[in-house]
Amino acid sequence: MPICIECRYPVKTLYTEYSGADDRSSGHGVRLTVCKNCGRFCDKYVEHDFVVLFIDLVLIKPQVYRHLLHNTLMREHDQFDPIVFQYVFFLILCALSTLSFHLSIRFLTSSPLSPLVLSNLIPRYPRPNSVSTALLVSSSTKLFPILMVIWEYDVPAAARSLGWAVVANNVEALKILLDCGYGTAAILATVGAISRWMVGRGILWVAGLDGVDTVGDSGVASDGKALWAVVELGREWGGRLGLG
Repeated sequence: MPICIECRYPVKTLYTEYSGADDRSSGHGVRLTVCKNCGRFCDKYVEHDFVVLFIDLVLIKPQVYRHLLHNTLMREHDQFDPIVFQYVFFLILCALSTLSFHLSIRFLTSSPLSPLVLSNLIPRYPRPNSVSTALLVSSSTKLFPILMVIWEYDVPAAARSLGWAVVANNVEALKILLDCGYGTAAILATVGAISRWMVGRGILWVAGLDGVDTVGDSGVASDGKALWAVVELGREWGGRLGLG
C-alpha cells in the first residue's frame, strides 16, 4: 500500500487520473491525493520529472526516498518491481566489463608473463594498482552524461565525443604512468576495450540478449575511432614538425 511521503500515513491512492491524461509529469488530467493525516499532498513526485528526483536524491531528502522505496520501486507483499532487476543486471554488466578492462591492462603491464614485457616492448611495471588508478582517473570523463539529465544533447553525437575523450585520456594516462610511447599506450587501451566488449557480449549472450545492440558496442566503435584519430593526429603533427 502506498504511503504519504510527508508523514508516512498509509493511503489507498496517490492521485486520481482523468480522461485525457497522457503524461502525469505534465500535471494535466491528474489530481493529487491530499493526505487526511497531515493535509499535504501524499506524493508530490508523481507530477515531477526525473531531474527533480535526481536533485532531491543528491540532497538526501527523505520524501524522495519514500517515493521510490514505498510508492514506486516496491510492490505489495514486499516484492521488487521488475525495473529493479533490470538495474541490477546492468550494474553487474558494467561492473564486470570494467573489471575485464582493468585486469587485461594490468596483466599486460605488470605480469611477468605479459607478451609486451617478454618482448621488451615495455618494462614490467611493478605497481598494478597504480595502473587501475590511472585508468579510473582518466575515465572520469564518463561522468559527463550526468549533465544530460539536466540539459538535452544529441545522444549519439555526445556518446561518440565522450568515447573519444575517454580513450584519449586513457592513452595519455598510460603514457605518462608507464613512460612509454603513444603507440604502446594505444595498444594497451585497445586490448582493454576489446576485453570489455567481449565480456559484455558474453554476459548478454548468457542472458539471451546477444542480438541486442548495446552501449558497449558503440563504446568499442568509439574507442576504435578515437584511437585512429589519435594516430592520425600524431602523424599530422609529426609531419608538420618534420617540415618545420
